[in-house]
This record gives sequence, structure tokens and C-alpha cells, in this order.
Amino acid sequence: MEGKEQLLSWLKSSEEPGPQLRDTSNHDAGSVDDRSAELLDAYSKAVISVVDKVGPAVVSISLGAETADHTIEPAGAGSGFVVTPDGYVLTNSHVVANALQIECVFTDGSRLPARLVGQDPATDLAVVRVNAAGLAYAAIGSSSALHVGQLVIAMGNPFGFQSTVSTGVVSALGRSLRGQNGRLIENIIQHTAPLNPGNSGGPLLDSRGQVIGVNSAIIAMAQGICFAIPSNTAMWVVSQLLTHGRVRRSHLGIMGYQRNVNRKTVRFHNLPGDSVVAIMSVAPSSPAQKAGLQAGDCIISLDDRTVSSVDDIFRFLADWPAGKPVVIDFYRGKERLRVTAYPIEAE
Repeated sequence: MEGKEQLLSWLKSSEEPGPQLRDTSNHDAGSVDDRSAELLDAYSKAVISVVDKVGPAVVSISLGAETADHTIEPAGAGSGFVVTPDGYVLTNSHVVANALQIECVFTDGSRLPARLVGQDPATDLAVVRVNAAGLAYAAIGSSSALHVGQLVIAMGNPFGFQSTVSTGVVSALGRSLRGQNGRLIENIIQHTAPLNPGNSGGPLLDSRGQVIGVNSAIIAMAQGICFAIPSNTAMWVVSQLLTHGRVRRSHLGIMGYQRNVNRKTVRFHNLPGDSVVAIMSVAPSSPAQKAGLQAGDCIISLDDRTVSSVDDIFRFLADWPAGKPVVIDFYRGKERLRVTAYPIEAE
């Protein structure tokens, strides 16, 4: 259980006068080409380093389902990655949903049976475990410091034996995506690293080889737009699955995203930080609607605890008992307001 305990603890230029002439000789062009080549070489080395570092931790997940004559036959494949040396593997919920048999295939060709530890369809995440020790595992980074334009590397192992790799950049943060069960998954990373078939559940990595997301979906008809669950959300879900076997969360009935606010707004409302959670929509008859919250409201704190991201709200509600009143501090336009809501347990 050492890996489980480790994972849970983790959670805790000069100017000259006059016109200048540009030298357009072949020597200058060669220098530019040399510099470009050096930059491309550095980029390639960075990607190769990440692949060498993380590749052994990326696994193929093959599935078996029961047929009409009660036999087990192959029913699909996906990807995952080892997060502890004693065999805990993170993947997508939709990859392992309804599977009667799960097997992890490593890049060295070894195959190990796996059991489902728990899954959370609301975030499309699941944890499986193989009976092994001393496994190569991926380091988890923080997704809270991501920036649009940042280099990302997507890895997967859809067929075993060899990892697939693609690169791109973060193209948007705070997106929402409807999962295969129809529920909306919030706070998604949108990126441009192409995902190959079977790459669902594989890691999205930064240039240092740290996991900053779990690849979840691709919209093929929209020029290959790809999505990943942020690592901070993923590790919170993992902690819940390892502790309780399921994710227990209270529910306010809002959809929101992290909004950065300017200094003028910070001073005007005397905000504790430079970001808030802006409400996109409020579910009918939800605790939030009954409390009077509206789309466009910006949440500052819950029970006097500052929230600056959707992850902060997830974490707060995970530990907040359903039915217990919570005071929500928010602003609407030029008004700063407080209301009391009564969260209910999410289905």
C-alpha cells in the first residue's frame, strides 16, 4: 500500500541613428538557418527526453466482454499510465466501463491482468490495478499553472509494445465536454496534439515529462480538436477512489470557469486574489438557483474559503456534507453579495 499512501500524500536591443542597411548575403541566411536548426534540434531533444522518461509507464488496456454464449471475447482497447510503482493505473472511465476482463500490456510486451479499483463517469476517469511492484511510473504535475500556447506532448499505447507520440500546444483552458453518458465534464484542457485511435486514457505531458492531463476525447470533424482532464482534477478523483471506492461530492448545480480579473475589479470588490469562478449556467431547481445565483455571477468564496478555480469548488464540495448550509460570497456587476445554499449529493 506504499504507492497508495504516497499518492494520497501528494494530494495534500541597442538603437543607432539613421537608416540601417540589412545584409542579405548567403552568410546571414545560413546563420538564420543554423539558428532555426538548433531550435528544432532542441525541440526534438525535449520530446525525445520526455518519451524516454515516460514511455515505460504508458500501458495498453485491452478489454474483454461477455458474448451471447457466455464466452469472453476482445471488446476494445485504450491507454493508461502507471501512477504508483505498486501497480495503480489511471485511465478513462469510458475505456473500462462494462468490461468483464481488463488486461494491461506494457511496452516490454508483458501482459498483466488488472482489476477495477473505481471509476467516476462524471469526470471520465478510472483507476485499475495490476499485481506488480517496482513499476516505472509517471510523475504528476500541476495543471493550475498551464498557459494557452504551452507545448504539450500526448502519449498513448493503444496496441501494446510501442507508445505513440504527438505534440501540440494548449489551445484553450476551462472548456466543457459532454461525456459518452451525456453528463457534462467541466474544466477541460483543449489542445492540438493529435490523438490516435485508442489513445484515450493516455497522459498529456509538459516539456519536463510531468503529467498535466489525461487525454479523453477528440472531435475528428473539427480539425482534430482534442481534450484532456486536468491533472489536478484527476488526482483529486484518484484520492476519492482510493479512499472511498467512489467519488463522493456535494452538488450546487452550476457550471463555471476560472476568470482572471483586472486590478481595477480586484480593488473595487476588495478581492483576495486575481481570479474568480464565473458561473456559465445554473441548473433548474438546483441549490444554486434556489439560493438566487445567476449566470454571470462570479464566486469569490464558499464558507469564507477563497475559490479561484473550478477545481477549488470541486475540492470544497467533496468534503462538504450534503444538506449543510454554505455561505456563497460573490459579485454581480458592481454589487458584492452573499447568499446561503444547501448543497445536495450528486447522483
